[in-house]
Amino acid sequence: MSHSEHLASVMVEQFIKAVDNGMDLVPVLADSTSTAKIGPFIARFPDRIVNVGIAEQAMVGTAVGLSIGGKVAVTCNAAPFLISRANEQVKIDVCYNNCNVKLFGLNAGASYGPLASTHHSIDDIAVLRGFGNIQIFAPSSPEECRQIIDYALSYVGPVYIRLDGKALPALHGADYRFVPGQIDMLRHGGDVALVAMGSTVHEAVDAAQQLAEQGVSAAVINVSSIRPCDTRQLLTLLRESKQVITLEEHNINGGVGSLVAEVLAEAGCAIPLVRLGIGDGEYAIAADRASMRAHHGFDAAGVVRTALRVCRGV
Repeated sequence: MSHSEHLASVMVEQFIKAVDNGMDLVPVLADSTSTAKIGPFIARFPDRIVNVGIAEQAMVGTAVGLSIGGKVAVTCNAAPFLISRANEQVKIDVCYNNCNVKLFGLNAGASYGPLASTHHSIDDIAVLRGFGNIQIFAPSSPEECRQIIDYALSYVGPVYIRLDGKALPALHGADYRFVPGQIDMLRHGGDVALVAMGSTVHEAVDAAQQLAEQGVSAAVINVSSIRPCDTRQLLTLLRESKQVITLEEHNINGGVGSLVAEVLAEAGCAIPLVRLGIGDGEYAIAADRASMRAHHGFDAAGVVRTALRVCRGV
């Protein structure tokens, strides 16, 4: 297996590079220095950190004030508390006012595992897709994360970046270039398209390999750019397969499953779709990641089972 990296560490590295290159960047924390793995940045730039304590609404409001003052403000804390506790401030102060604030949702999905639903963020994409003016990204690998962050810091306007809490291995080669809105086609296949975002892309890659060994040709589509999203390109790629399965560490409503369903329905495209993730009206179980994904059926083994059922009726 290739070397794995924590996406929060990648985030901090990109912050340091940005300041070294002259960007007036200020991270704002909510007593989240360990979550953000921000230590190396503090060591280099101790006067560039604002820590408001356990006060997520104040964190977002402070970031807005810094952005109005000309700074590139970035918030770094756990996704469930950013989205739930500071919901109004994100919606009104950041998005409605189109402020140049970058919101990093750390330890997203069910990264906190046994800490259960208070610490799970399985609705963040659904919530933010309902807000205007904000771009939304969910990187699946360290290199993709680097390039998304570089883009987000240079883009003027609100951005949300969903970061997984576990170390992730590489998915892309040295020639990979992130383009906002572009769909990342990792593997072509005519029987079934596996469409995922974030860390579940790795489950899709593993499942596609297992399916190939059983004679099923599976495409793997990584939707890391939720907004903007080239839905025409996505539709073209979906039409290459006879079946579509989406998977995400998120509720099946409002995330990549909903996005794909909307694209297919609005085009009048009759390709069958199965959405895997946290079920409608459910919470993720309190468990380690492997057990949780297996329970909800979107680990690689669950994806293989579903794909064989829809492709072969077994």
